[in-house]
Amino acid sequence: MTRYQPALLGGLFIGVLSSLPVIGAFNACCCLWVVAGGVLTTYLMQQNDPAPIETSVAALAGLIAGAVGGVVTTIASAFLMTVTGGADAQREAMDQVFSQMGDVPPEMLEMIERLSTGPAAALIGAAVTIPLFGVFGLLGGLLGLAFFRKKAGPEVA
Repeated sequence: MTRYQPALLGGLFIGVLSSLPVIGAFNACCCLWVVAGGVLTTYLMQQNDPAPIETSVAALAGLIAGAVGGVVTTIASAFLMTVTGGADAQREAMDQVFSQMGDVPPEMLEMIERLSTGPAAALIGAAVTIPLFGVFGLLGGLLGLAFFRKKAGPEVA
């Protein structure tokens, strides 16, 4: 468990900050919180290890942190949508857009509404968020390695 603890903490950092309504908007800037979570993961790993961590270890930890952050974000966003009534506001906005579209078949409108609200929207969101956060978490882990990697000591023969 302690081996993956930095990745889980980085993922929690990513998930919480990405889920908050106003603060999560900063993810529009190159997935800021996801990359920062990957950097945090590498930092924590390097602090726990006296030797320089390997590139593959940092990349894997960043990937895990991003995926965990994607799962946390998906769950938290679905919960916030339910609690705050965001689904109702989204449905009203969609109704306004559909009324301006004109002659769209009702079956098409119903299908779009079904896919953009409820469990289908959460699944589609998860299918996009988790892999995307994983990739950007990996990049953050590599960036953190460039910042925080310890120098190798002299080798003893």
